[in-house]
Amino acid sequence: MKIYFLGTGTSQGIPVIGSHHSVCLSSDKKDNRLRVSVWIETEDASIVIDCGPDFRQQMLNSKCPKIDGLLFTHEHADHTAGLDDIRPFFFKQGAIAIYAHERVLKNLERRFDYIFQTENKYPGAPSVSENEVINDQPFTVNNEVVIPVNAYHGSLQVFGYRIQDFVYLTDIKTMEASEIKKIKGCEVLVVNCLREEPHNTHFNLEEVLHFISLVRPKTTYLTHISHLFGFHEEIQKKLPENVFVAYDNLEINI
Repeated sequence: MKIYFLGTGTSQGIPVIGSHHSVCLSSDKKDNRLRVSVWIETEDASIVIDCGPDFRQQMLNSKCPKIDGLLFTHEHADHTAGLDDIRPFFFKQGAIAIYAHERVLKNLERRFDYIFQTENKYPGAPSVSENEVINDQPFTVNNEVVIPVNAYHGSLQVFGYRIQDFVYLTDIKTMEASEIKKIKGCEVLVVNCLREEPHNTHFNLEEVLHFISLVRPKTTYLTHISHLFGFHEEIQKKLPENVFVAYDNLEINI
């Protein structure tokens, strides 16, 4: 399995538009972060989780050749606003299979109604095949089993996903013990960590380290990083030896 970090930033990305914060002015490429997303490539499937406003650039950077399944964590714009840019994949593959909570599917139907239309459809619009994700019901993408993991982004329900020994969680603040059991002892955990200071809807550093101690993965990568967290290299110095700051275009293999 290959994991490609398409983006590791927050909803504004880094640098933030118009910001003179030192991290936004950094010359270190690891401090430049597109909106959060990941591409998973296995023997059976090419899977992308979330497609935010940077989706087109991320596909060009990664040279992702196809999408067998596009999985959504939740409906916020930094995770969904790039949906129109599936068009080149649609032109090559036909309707793209998308997977999301029923609430998220309905949200996308409203915001991208022209994609979901079945009559008098604009000829250049892409099409999708909708698949509802239901907690405690694993599903398959090209024979690759995906286990949904339920969590909360403040009060908003979000899905994380486990594929083989890889777990991807973003925009989470709390998770029930029964859900933690689904991911305990995984080989690689990717999880959001916004900054050191507390936040209403995201893990901060103290919270994520506690969460990691409960899950006990072999290796953890932090994502959804804010410029307020600091410079990449400075953050890394504060972390345990098996916890790493992810960065855009990082590739790992399991």
